[in-house]
Amino acid sequence: MKRKLITSVIFLTLIFIASIGKSSERNSEVDSWESQRLKLVDGLIHDGITDRKVLEAMFFVPRHAFVPFSFRRQSYEDHPLPIGCEQTISQPFIVAYMCQSLNLGGSEKVLEIGTGSGYHAAVLSLLADTVYTIEIIPELGRSAERTLDSLGYDNIIVKIGDGYRGLPDNAPFDAIILTAAPPEIPQPLLDQMSIGARLIAPVGELWQELVLIERDETGYSRKPLLPVRFVPMTGEAQERK
Repeated sequence: MKRKLITSVIFLTLIFIASIGKSSERNSEVDSWESQRLKLVDGLIHDGITDRKVLEAMFFVPRHAFVPFSFRRQSYEDHPLPIGCEQTISQPFIVAYMCQSLNLGGSEKVLEIGTGSGYHAAVLSLLADTVYTIEIIPELGRSAERTLDSLGYDNIIVKIGDGYRGLPDNAPFDAIILTAAPPEIPQPLLDQMSIGARLIAPVGELWQELVLIERDETGYSRKPLLPVRFVPMTGEAQERK
């Protein structure tokens, strides 16, 4: 426990020092948000997130910028928040856990199904080369795109549409992530995984399980990870139930 605490303090000190160099113009509001993100990251370390790149991304992405103003004071608390249209921004731990499970090295092309606020895509964009993200609700997709553009995330391509069939014109993908729960993984998404790719998704209806699927030359393997609760995947996924 003592060793883990020392590691946590050293890591948080390093990313805080790095953050100072991001801007020469600092103010109390910036300091407050960064202080809250440091506390969030420390909690993620305590809860078992170990990937340094993921922890750095969770620190540097301003979650408050993706949260409606009325909930902004809760931005760095570790729970979901409503973003409108009966959708939510995911719990930070789940975002970090899913990203860590994908084991991204930085050169990957990633497909995200369910843009939502754009927060998860922003975190992924710091871990991969390119992120394609699809949102079925036009209002949310356009809002997320505006937020991402305003923050300078230039390696994220936002698409409006039903993510059930993925993006065959841009496939194959090195990693696929679903942020809404289908009853079963859509076959078109499995088909768009490259050899060696990973797919992570919540699967189920009332009771859901986060699963990790890996593809190799011989086929697919499936590993259950955590019990979870996500909004259901809509569109064709629901029509096929």
